[in-house]
Amino acid sequence: MIEFSRFTLDNGLQVIVHEDKSTPMAAVNILYNVGARDESPDKTGFAHLFEHLMFGGSKNVPDFDDPIQMAGGECNAFTNNDITNFYDTVPVENLETVLWLESDRMMNLNFSEKHLEVQRKVVVEEFKETCLNQPYGDVWHHLSNLAYKVHPYRYPTIGKIPKHVEDATLDDVKRFFHKYYRPNNAILVLAGNITLEHAKDLVEKWFGDIPKGDVPQRQIPQEPEQHEFRQLINKANVPTDAIYMVFHTPGRIEKEYYAIDLLSDILGNGRSSRLYQRLMKDEQLFTQIDAYITGYIDPGLLVIEGKTAKGISVETAEAAVWREIELIKNELVEERELQKIKNKVESALEFSEANILNKAINLAFFELLGDAELINSEADVYQKVTPQEIQTVAQKILTRENCSELYYLSEQS
Repeated sequence: MIEFSRFTLDNGLQVIVHEDKSTPMAAVNILYNVGARDESPDKTGFAHLFEHLMFGGSKNVPDFDDPIQMAGGECNAFTNNDITNFYDTVPVENLETVLWLESDRMMNLNFSEKHLEVQRKVVVEEFKETCLNQPYGDVWHHLSNLAYKVHPYRYPTIGKIPKHVEDATLDDVKRFFHKYYRPNNAILVLAGNITLEHAKDLVEKWFGDIPKGDVPQRQIPQEPEQHEFRQLINKANVPTDAIYMVFHTPGRIEKEYYAIDLLSDILGNGRSSRLYQRLMKDEQLFTQIDAYITGYIDPGLLVIEGKTAKGISVETAEAAVWREIELIKNELVEERELQKIKNKVESALEFSEANILNKAINLAFFELLGDAELINSEADVYQKVTPQEIQTVAQKILTRENCSELYYLSEQS
């Protein structure tokens, strides 16, 4: 059981405190409720750009990393379609240094043409390295655009095209910051050997005078149900043919999410999964095959992806995947197989909460979903999923008319 306390500042900053006397370290996590889904279609990649810009210094701190390292700590961040998350670990006696740094960049980020130009180049180079110059690197540009027609999930977090970031102006960046990087659009978590009273004093001292912002209410278009099979064939200089199949699923906060997550694990998570054992190990149709869910807050995707073995056509590989899909739709999963998957999920959840940083990150995300108490109850929710529920979601989701498929073919094949 992970115990925690909550309070909210007058400016709307939500704060969670988890006291852990077993560690000499403290973790600070700030989740900003903004991601790629909040971007304009003609200005994509901005949330990811801001992940970089936030480390470039603020009014009183010319560089964010150096003071953290001098305080014996580490810092980093990540961005996805739904959130932008910044985190720090530091010896608990230097916790106030981190709060000063985080509050300073929330209050007044360093905006300059020089810094923006540096980070624009960094992000564009990252785009080229990971998406353009890496085999299969642009898969999600194809898949997202194929599966989504109106929802902003149709473009990846890194951006639709490099030009959107290249053309970002200082005014664009300032507007994005003042719109979303406000205390009333953030969740702050402190975890470590700190009391609630001390945490309240420090947070009020460093964040209390930051004015709240006029955070816009989300008006994201709802993706209509898919009623037709979609297919895209792409050829590129890649080592081998690959197949990607995606199916629309309910969002992260829906009850069906847990059964769908287990369904994806049964199909393709690890060496004991069905797709691995039957299609890769036994039939040797694939050299690699996996299934997983995107876990988006809004309706997401169940993904099946695999690279075909030499001499195996993508059509043959695809037919084999559909056979496994029909099997799990028509026959109940045995309790023993399901329990094995549930145990793996529970172990993964426990492992993810083994240190204070992971606990801080998870507490912030669960609070965004609606209740940080989910950190203590999700394992039980997974354990209650029945074979009948697995079959029901499989029959509902794993249909041809709900499938978008990408054949990613090697030019040499």
